[in-house]
Amino acid sequence: MSLLAVGDRAPAFRAKDQNGDPLSLSGFAGRRVVLYFYPKDDTPGCTKEACAFRDVWAGFKKRKIAVLGVSTDDEQSHGKFAKKYSLPFTLLADPDKKIVRDYGVWAEKSMYGRKYMGTLRVTYLIDEKGRIAAVWPKVKPESHAEEILKNL
Repeated sequence: MSLLAVGDRAPAFRAKDQNGDPLSLSGFAGRRVVLYFYPKDDTPGCTKEACAFRDVWAGFKKRKIAVLGVSTDDEQSHGKFAKKYSLPFTLLADPDKKIVRDYGVWAEKSMYGRKYMGTLRVTYLIDEKGRIAAVWPKVKPESHAEEILKNL
C-alpha cells in the first residue's frame, strides 16, 4: 500500500491512548489533527521528534489542532514514554498494526543490510472534514514539528 494523498478521506480508527482510554478519529470531527507516525517509543529519533512536538505544543494548542502520535507500541509503553518526557499530547497504541496499515506507513525497511517490516516516519494533517490536507513523507525528527507549525 502507498501513502495517502492530499484530498483522500482519512481512514477511521479507534485505539487506546497512553492512559488506556479509547479514542477515535471521529471524536475530532470539526478539528484539524496532526497524525504523526513513528517507529518506536524511547528510541533516539522518536524521542527527538516527540520532544520537538512537546516544545512547540503551545502553538498547536493555540490553533486548536490536536496532535496524535502513533506507533505499534502498546499503551503501557506509551504511558512510560509520555511520562518520562512530559509529553502533553496523545499517543495511540497500534499493536495490531491496523492504523499503520490503513495509512500506508507499514512498509519494508532496511538497516545494516537487513530488511524488515516497520513503521515509516510520516505525518498527515487531517482537516476539519476528515480529509488529508497535507502529507510529510520524510521528516527530520528534530525540526519536523516546527516545520508543520510554519505551514499551517
